[in-house]
Amino acid sequence: MPAAPRLALMPSDTERAHEAAQALRETGDFVPLEEAEVLVALGGDGHMLHCLHQLLDNGRDIPVYGLNYGTVGFMMNKPKSSRTLQERIARAKPLLVTPLEMTATTGSGSEETVSAINEVSLLRETRQTAKLEVSVNGKVRLPELFCDGILVATPAGSTAYNLSANGPILPMGSNMLALTPISPFRPRRWRGAIIPDHYDVQFRVLEPDKRPVAAVADQKELRDILAVRIRVAQERRLQLLFDPGRTLEERIFAEQFHF
Repeated sequence: MPAAPRLALMPSDTERAHEAAQALRETGDFVPLEEAEVLVALGGDGHMLHCLHQLLDNGRDIPVYGLNYGTVGFMMNKPKSSRTLQERIARAKPLLVTPLEMTATTGSGSEETVSAINEVSLLRETRQTAKLEVSVNGKVRLPELFCDGILVATPAGSTAYNLSANGPILPMGSNMLALTPISPFRPRRWRGAIIPDHYDVQFRVLEPDKRPVAAVADQKELRDILAVRIRVAQERRLQLLFDPGRTLEERIFAEQFHF
């Protein structure tokens, strides 16, 4: 019988998550993150994103099992069960998630590359409408888009900010990305696009001095943006663990039938 995996515990800053972490520590041994084979995240979806980014930043390739001690918990599992934590993890179903990679050029001429699990969004910084050029695979598709912003969402993030902006829900495994405008003013009838996830998307900010734009990759914000290139980092994979019958894939699919 294989040995149980070594677990690391990472609670969010909330009182509920810390109380749950204390209760779990009384039932078993946990190790530091650098020694762990599975990371147990206690919190909500925002905390799950924080944990995934920490793994990306540290080059760790271990599964994450989330327990919901937040509000929505779309990427988490139910906190209560008759099974032990080790039993639940042993039965859990893995789901691979591939992050986006955003490379942004700022007004100073510097470049910064950051990752996003849910979406990358460009947002106007002032009352002035953003004016953007939209290209896909190096070909200009929209010479001018006047809007509050635009976002590129993965299937995992398609039910988050993307859905609130009236973007499409993308099933997991669809190998697609959602390109969704935020409050588009011109062209009025453009409602976005669905593109293959092996395509690159480029945005160029037009009139950046008059119409400054920020770029946000999940929780990381960069300001004074001139241009952004977004691609799916196929070489980087994250693994989430879900209780049987409660996978993220099923939840995203079911969202298409909610009204």
